[in-house]
Amino acid sequence: MTRRIIQFGTSRFLQAHVDLFVHEARCSGEDIGPITIVKTAPSGDHERRVLAFKRALPYPVRIRGIAANKVIDETIDVASVDSAFDAQHEWLAVVRCFAREAEIAVSNTGDSGFERSGEDAAHDYASNTPPRSFPAKLLALLLARFRDGGRPLVFLPTELVTGNGERLARIVSTIAEESRQSDSFRDWLARSVIFADTLVDRIVSAPIEPIGAVAEPYALWAIRTGGFGEPIRHPAVRMVDDLAPFERLKLHILNLGHTVLADVWMKERRAADETVRTVLGDAAVSKTLAAIYEEEVVPGFTLYELGDEAQDYVAATWERFRNPFLEHRLADIYQNHDVKLRRRVADLLEWVWRREPGFAAPRLTAMLLEQSLKGQNDDNRFGARRQR
Repeated sequence: MTRRIIQFGTSRFLQAHVDLFVHEARCSGEDIGPITIVKTAPSGDHERRVLAFKRALPYPVRIRGIAANKVIDETIDVASVDSAFDAQHEWLAVVRCFAREAEIAVSNTGDSGFERSGEDAAHDYASNTPPRSFPAKLLALLLARFRDGGRPLVFLPTELVTGNGERLARIVSTIAEESRQSDSFRDWLARSVIFADTLVDRIVSAPIEPIGAVAEPYALWAIRTGGFGEPIRHPAVRMVDDLAPFERLKLHILNLGHTVLADVWMKERRAADETVRTVLGDAAVSKTLAAIYEEEVVPGFTLYELGDEAQDYVAATWERFRNPFLEHRLADIYQNHDVKLRRRVADLLEWVWRREPGFAAPRLTAMLLEQSLKGQNDDNRFGARRQR
């Protein structure tokens, strides 16, 4: 008997995160896995990955970066995957695995993975053909599991969506209602299938073809507790009552730091190919970011009794930013800069000001004001052009 995991998605992130964790847990004697990988998208260029996974051979994950002030450069041969299917062409095999073998399900289906299709409600869920969207595919698989005896299931989505488990559960439940599934199935779905909210944090910087990946040493998989035991024991996996602090640490320290550096890069008209690591080689830039962290960000977290956690995360973030093997271009980070400023900087200040209205954050406030004035000037220029 195995604790099989069925994984929806072939991404290099999953290869260097979930699949690696399961491999390491198994090596330490943990009763978890193996993993069956399922390619869910009806099209795409990942056929070579599926074929490689079908060989059930170990694949490399190279860990490169800085941890505890030491340079890390090591390769792990991951051997947690023993089967793979393409849902479009091997649907019945996916159904059998999900209905009869899987104990845990994992997904990472990309930015549009939770999007529905207009065909979801009208699909014939008694047929042997897969629906188009991922949520509808999941409903079809859950119906098959229900008909096969209805064993409980824990579903762990890793998509970068706040409340990802709750959101996916709501979408699947809505499709079940719209497609008029039975009350008994919907009761089972509500009682026996747990969609847990999770948060993942690791930079996976490059693929290794046909399967494998290059990743940084830092890794976190936070899983919100609720009605199920610890799915996997691993140093990077944390069972928590509340994901919000972890989301804020990542958003308002790691992501905020990226945005601060991108803002400096643009205002100073620095080199087009400059990276996070190289810009921090400028002592003035490094000093500015350090001051923002020490005088504005960490004190804000301290107001919510998260000061120690913020200090630790800042220390880890400096190591991640100075990773000598990662070329993270500021030009790429600068894309959608207005949106990122609102989410990463303005939302932080609003959160802190709810606790202490007079909290001073002069550098972050000035950054937002300059961007606001720039936007107004751009609007004025656009209006003048229209009048001409």
